[in-house]
Amino acid sequence: MRLENRRMLVVGGGSQAAGDPDAPPSNGQAISILAAQRGASVAVVDINPDAAAETVAKVEEAGGRAVAIVADVGEPEACERLVDEAAEGLGGLDGVVLNVGIGAAKGLGLKGTDAPLWDLVFNVNLRSHFLIAQRAMPLLEEGSSIVFMSSLAGLRAGSFLPSYDSSKAGIIALCRHVAMEGSRKGVRANVVAPGLIDTPLGRVASQARKNRDKAPIPLGRQGTPWEVAETVLFLLSDAASYTTAQTLVVDGGLSLGGM
Repeated sequence: MRLENRRMLVVGGGSQAAGDPDAPPSNGQAISILAAQRGASVAVVDINPDAAAETVAKVEEAGGRAVAIVADVGEPEACERLVDEAAEGLGGLDGVVLNVGIGAAKGLGLKGTDAPLWDLVFNVNLRSHFLIAQRAMPLLEEGSSIVFMSSLAGLRAGSFLPSYDSSKAGIIALCRHVAMEGSRKGVRANVVAPGLIDTPLGRVASQARKNRDKAPIPLGRQGTPWEVAETVLFLLSDAASYTTAQTLVVDGGLSLGGM
């Protein structure tokens, strides 16, 4: 799964816990660092300048090359701009990881979501993925790869946030279309759907829902961002050259249920 001379765009590559040395990395940060260790140069996109800069610094500490891009993917023009800046900063693109996502609600369940919050979540979690893939596709050459980050919540109910679950399910459908169009030029597109992962955002979710950490995971623990990153890098690499339009679940067996 080497990525020598590959040019990777990681959207959502910062960490919510930027500046906290004791916090685990985010999925996006782990993906960025591991991609650099495997030989790729990385464009790290985040809405928080400090978070983007921190990941770039960690990539450089690992011996890689990275550029920071600050963008709010809730704004359509920012989605186009970040692709252009990444391609310019890296000299082209060979891979795109769409890792950005939010959960926003006034409470749990249907009553906890109103129309503005629904639109906000869909704009960030799904519309931005569409716009970035749309802009990036003409720049990607044969052998390139797009990885969409969904969630186990996109495959089964459980977050109690209907907008989050629905947007994550929509990513899987969007990926199928992108894979179909991409196949005409040899570009692959796949989805990674993590389960319960020990990230800064995961810890925030556990604080809000105390029973989250009691989920019956067959492997007996939450996953790490590095385990998610390994799956993403497999899909970015030539090791997955015949894999497209697939959803790989990284959940320690949680989706089995009833164990």
